Amino acid sequence: MEDHEKVVLDRDDLRRTLVRIANEIVEKNPDGEGLALVGIHTRGAILAARLHALVGELTGSEVPLGDIDISFYRDDMNGREPSNQPVVHASHLDFDLEGRTVVLVDDVLYTGRTARAAIEALFDYGRPGRVQLAALIDRGHRELPIRPDYVGKNLPTARDERVYVRVEEADGFDEVTIEGALEGATTKAEED
Repeated sequence: MEDHEKVVLDRDDLRRTLVRIANEIVEKNPDGEGLALVGIHTRGAILAARLHALVGELTGSEVPLGDIDISFYRDDMNGREPSNQPVVHASHLDFDLEGRTVVLVDDVLYTGRTARAAIEALFDYGRPGRVQLAALIDRGHRELPIRPDYVGKNLPTARDERVYVRVEEADGFDEVTIEGALEGATTKAEED
């Protein structure tokens, strides 16, 4: 059996999904004054920037935008091969978190470990009043009691499948695909 990728969301689907998530964020946070968006590097930060523009259009106000790197907060760093270590990015949280509703944005929610690490990293910068989670894709298989407030698409997967989120800013095009694993082959460790 060969590897194959199936397109789950194309460019237009991805745009519509982000518009829907932005509308849900505004509906759930009607005052909008204490709202901030923080993307988890790398693709979560790109998606957060897109949501930031959409939320701004809907509210007519400038909502703070930040991004956060969680590399040093992950609980799976010790077992990794040196060649499989994550690329560390700078975090940018140039606003006060105290009392804000912070929407963490990630591309794929899987075990919940990335979201846990992001919450821990966020609290090192301040104490938000509330933290909400937006995920473009929720593929299930949670290992921690983490549930997103906003989901673009629920995508039931097998553990040996991979979900790829590709965005114009990093990959040259927008799409979400799912790939089945080779029969009998072992898969690489997958990050959330």
